[in-house]
Amino acid sequence: MVRNLQIVGMISFGIMVAAIPAYAADPSPAARPATVAQFSTRSTEIGTLLDNPATRTILDKHLPGLAGNPQIEMARSMTLKQIQSYSGDVVTDAVLARIDADLAALPPQ
Repeated sequence: MVRNLQIVGMISFGIMVAAIPAYAADPSPAARPATVAQFSTRSTEIGTLLDNPATRTILDKHLPGLAGNPQIEMARSMTLKQIQSYSGDVVTDAVLARIDADLAALPPQ
């Protein structure tokens, strides 16, 4: 009886080990989850965007003068979406959408 249980246990272990490569294999592109944007106007702090040369270029393109504004230091821990309420005439939904599109186009870093 014990011998039979040992054999069944070894067979079960062998089946599990044989199945591991199937689980570890890289999923097909269709099965992979969509990539999440690395940066966004909703979740990335302004300071992070300003400290990265690629994202700062995007900010300079869509919001010229933002990086040089003397008050920007106070807003470094905020997101662009958060400061929209203070400068809605400049930081519009359309501007944020264009910034997000450019940020999403950046290669992963």
